[in-house]
Amino acid sequence: MSLFFTGTDTGVGKTHTIVQLLRLLRGSGVSCAGFKPICCGDRRDAELLLAASEQGLTIDQINPLWLKTPVAPLPASLVEQVEIEIERLLGAYLSLQRRVEHLFVEGVGGWLVPIRADYFVSDLAVAMKLPVIVVAQNRLGCLNHTALTVRSIASCGLDCAGVALNAPPGTADVAMTTNAEILRKILDVPLLSELSEKTNEMPTDWRLMIDCFRAARNVAITDIL
Repeated sequence: MSLFFTGTDTGVGKTHTIVQLLRLLRGSGVSCAGFKPICCGDRRDAELLLAASEQGLTIDQINPLWLKTPVAPLPASLVEQVEIEIERLLGAYLSLQRRVEHLFVEGVGGWLVPIRADYFVSDLAVAMKLPVIVVAQNRLGCLNHTALTVRSIASCGLDCAGVALNAPPGTADVAMTTNAEILRKILDVPLLSELSEKTNEMPTDWRLMIDCFRAARNVAITDIL
């Protein structure tokens, strides 16, 4: 079973959420890995995913394309004069998917970050035909950004498996204390429990979501390429 993780913005905790999910699954004996098709700037996200994933994998299997310029993939590829080959990214995804029971794909930044002039993060998720988890940071602006992302996922014909709301450090303000309740009122997708280093066992809502999409999966490899 595979899932695609996107964010309402960059720096909202996608890698953190996947790392905690991998930790919990591997702790129960499940074979799993994270996959970061594109890194821009440093490779820290991929390094964290590699450390949390099934043993025996390499950084290049976790992250097949590393652009050194710390901007979105499209401008980074223009600066570095690199052509981004979508087929290569999909091939790397399929190869890694065959090696583990669960694979969690981390997109670059938000849902509509451009990879090429005619191709966005959303298009990559569509090509992989994966259910999508939206990761948002619990702060002012979260309601708008999350609702826009969830609606855009639906318009792409994909299932939004849930929203993971991460709490930023610091004192809670009014937005932080009310966002979760409002999201439950305005969205028709599950609001999933926050995963942190203190989470010792898989929360029920995450387990039920994974079981649901595992049962519904069965995507033929020939349908993806």
